[in-house]
Amino acid sequence: MDMLIRLILLYLFSASFNVMANSNKTLTVYHDADYSLNQVSAKAMRMGLLTAFDEVNDEVQGFRLTLKEKNHRGNIKRSLLTMKNFVKDEKAIFVLGGLHSPQYIKNRTFINDNQIPLLIPWAAGGPITRYPSSSNSVFRLSVDDTKAGIRISEFALNNLSCKKPHLLLEDTPWGKSNQRTMSSYLKEKVPFGVSLFGWNIKENSARIMIRNIISENHDCIFLVGNFNETHQFIEAMMGMDKDKKIPIISHWGATGGNVDLIFTEQVKAAISFHFIQSCYSLSSSDQSSFQRSVFARAKKLFPGEFISPQQVKAPAGFIHAYDLGRLAISALQQIILTGNIKQDRLLFIQALESLQKPVQGLIKEYDRPYSAWNEQQQDAHEALRLENFCMATFGKHNQINVTAN
Repeated sequence: MDMLIRLILLYLFSASFNVMANSNKTLTVYHDADYSLNQVSAKAMRMGLLTAFDEVNDEVQGFRLTLKEKNHRGNIKRSLLTMKNFVKDEKAIFVLGGLHSPQYIKNRTFINDNQIPLLIPWAAGGPITRYPSSSNSVFRLSVDDTKAGIRISEFALNNLSCKKPHLLLEDTPWGKSNQRTMSSYLKEKVPFGVSLFGWNIKENSARIMIRNIISENHDCIFLVGNFNETHQFIEAMMGMDKDKKIPIISHWGATGGNVDLIFTEQVKAAISFHFIQSCYSLSSSDQSSFQRSVFARAKKLFPGEFISPQQVKAPAGFIHAYDLGRLAISALQQIILTGNIKQDRLLFIQALESLQKPVQGLIKEYDRPYSAWNEQQQDAHEALRLENFCMATFGKHNQINVTAN
């Protein structure tokens, strides 16, 4: 009996030891996002990455892949604190970025000096990936503002015959990044105006700005703002007389929340509203077998959010984070993980810059999407190009309908 008890205890100890050993083989991804005011987009990005991870059973080379939600609440200092904690975390392999650009523009010196692999599925600010050093560890698969302003401007002038646009821009590095690109494109073509607004602009201030823009005979608005601010400007435009309403050509900030709250049938009938997207939509009728399989997997993982393609909220976040997740997995499979986290992060960065096999994504197939960054290769850490950016509208069920590139 004593021998049996000893054997049982030995077995339990061994099992416990093995569980502990396996639990130590973990790679953690920090998701630095706004889970407060912009939680719809944050959750969409989270679901995209986890869907990609599920394809490899959440495991690479025996290391379990896990995700930690880090809510920066739209605050630059909170985002920096997350980066500092990441550096000290011996299991943290990369950071998945969030919706906002200012956090990564302001903190990019710290991020790159500490070789933090930062993968961006949404934030579009041009400077984010263009840190002037070979130690550039930020990679984007998203709209890029050095191109977005061109696509928005082209569409407004060529498709909507806009003759006197007004740039209505968030007063942040993101807004000013777009101002540079749009102004450069427009300056030799048409006269234009510029107005800046702060975060959480209120209804009365938005109404005054819209009224002033229209009174100065501008015939369209280029809007660069997030979901909450877009809501205020749409309400303000709805308050104008029918013959005073002018088209709004927007960045994609409007798609980062529950668009049903803004874009009712009445609003869509009254206001011409177009916005930029990458050139793929979950609700497109022309889906490949691969694209259908991704949706089916996501529906199995997140049945409440993936009832139908038309009902997925902030779909760009899901699409981009999923494609980024596949690139990240490919990079991790390409290296030999050592367990030394600093070394593994550096190997991961190098692998992203030299992916050996094409990777199929929802938007396109990625064949060596990244390369080592230098001043002559400004787009080296950009997975998408101008031809991958399209304009879109909201359909009957507020699904995203890609219309033009």
